[in-house]
Amino acid sequence: MVIQNKRTRLLITGVVMLAAIMQIVDTTIVVVAQPHMEGSLGANPDQISWVLTSYLISSGIFMPLTGFLTDRLGQRFYLLLSITGFVIASMLCGMATSLDEIVLFRLIQGVAGAGLVPSAQSILVSIYPEEERGHAMAIFGVGAMVGPVLGPTLGGYLTQVFNWRWVFFVNLPVGVLAFMGAWMFVPETDRHERRTDWIGFAFLALAVSCMQFVLDRGQQDGWFNSHTIQVAAILSILGYVCLIIRNMEMGAGAIFRLSVFRDRNFASSCLLLAVFMFSMYGALDLQPIMLESLLNYPTLTAGLALAPRGIAAMISMFLAGRLITRVGVRPLVIFGLTCVFFGTFATTWYTPQIPLWWVIWPILVQGFGLGMVFVPIATAAFATLPPSQSAEAAGVRQLARTIGSSIGVAISSAIMTREGQEAWNQMGGHLTPFSPAVTHFFHHMPVQAGTPLAGALLAHILGPQTNWRGMLDAFYMMAMSTLLGFPLVFLLGKHVGKTPKGRVATE
Repeated sequence: MVIQNKRTRLLITGVVMLAAIMQIVDTTIVVVAQPHMEGSLGANPDQISWVLTSYLISSGIFMPLTGFLTDRLGQRFYLLLSITGFVIASMLCGMATSLDEIVLFRLIQGVAGAGLVPSAQSILVSIYPEEERGHAMAIFGVGAMVGPVLGPTLGGYLTQVFNWRWVFFVNLPVGVLAFMGAWMFVPETDRHERRTDWIGFAFLALAVSCMQFVLDRGQQDGWFNSHTIQVAAILSILGYVCLIIRNMEMGAGAIFRLSVFRDRNFASSCLLLAVFMFSMYGALDLQPIMLESLLNYPTLTAGLALAPRGIAAMISMFLAGRLITRVGVRPLVIFGLTCVFFGTFATTWYTPQIPLWWVIWPILVQGFGLGMVFVPIATAAFATLPPSQSAEAAGVRQLARTIGSSIGVAISSAIMTREGQEAWNQMGGHLTPFSPAVTHFFHHMPVQAGTPLAGALLAHILGPQTNWRGMLDAFYMMAMSTLLGFPLVFLLGKHVGKTPKGRVATE
């Protein structure tokens, strides 16, 4: 329902965005804390990664249930239930004493918080009049884009000043405030009897969980040289195929209605979002590694160096919200993709001697481009969909976002590792005891070429150089993947968002 009172609408916006940001931040806040968690929980680096992936898996699987649960429980009650479950699971994560416990609690946290982002987006679409949806999507975009950037900064601060458990405990005051605001201001909707296809849900769970397993363990297990990875990949493909067939058979009773993809703007925006998140999250995952491991920045400093992306994104999102009704979706997305491409490509010029400004200015350009892309495609996604399908469509859209992000992180990490290893083989092949350069290097040192100590010293020098090679190749791949978004822009309706009379166009 459209809320005419601007003060009430503003309060509702603040409440739902607080809940959404709380969930979004938790996707990245644990990244900088994971090394500190290893010792406390007795885990190795491979095992501790499940703290992040378990959260992504569970939230991605349950997001498409948002429409079903909203209809059955009501808009406000479902939001309150999600906030409560998320905060309780966060407290349990902070009190965990073993790896098994925290992985289980992160699974619960993902399930509980899965509906927070799509519910917030759906509520914003429903309470704003049609001509102001661009502004509403700009507000939502601030949380959706700034959240992943704020996460490492906040996580670094809490971990450095307190300890890693506070990355979870911080959700308590935020969750209580969001709960109180939702209880007082968010309007309730009528409950509708609705069934869902639990068999289809099982196919969805199989497809997404097996896909995440392949992405998470592929590099370590040798990708498709591993029989385990082969089986998981086949199960994931079968899960997606069976899910599509099942949804076509079930029609309105499916886990999510494929009919939302009949809307060209929604389908195109989902595809563009997945491609965009692939590039963005791939680069976002690499930059903290570069700052902390290769440039030796402290954890908090690395987080602060990434913060300008969020500031630039906020500015461009509000600017895009004001421009979208004047120029439409396509010009803004093209301009935003250009900024993201140039900002990402500039990172391929990095060297170990770069000053701080050279770290920051590409991040600023990337951030400005993010807002110019995210707000228009979010507006286009819901421009021609009936409001009754907004909750369901938001869940499906977030699933596309999660899949794109997961693939981007996995591919960028794989490229960095593989290319770094190839550089090691190429460069290291020339470092032999009989090489004139090696002999000259050790000529004035109390170490003889060919000894174990000499080999360790050369490896210490060579390691960072090969890591840089792998990092720069991965940045190049992420920049090139941004170009895939340009032809997708023209699948969006030519006049979507643009109207001289203040109304959102529908064609």
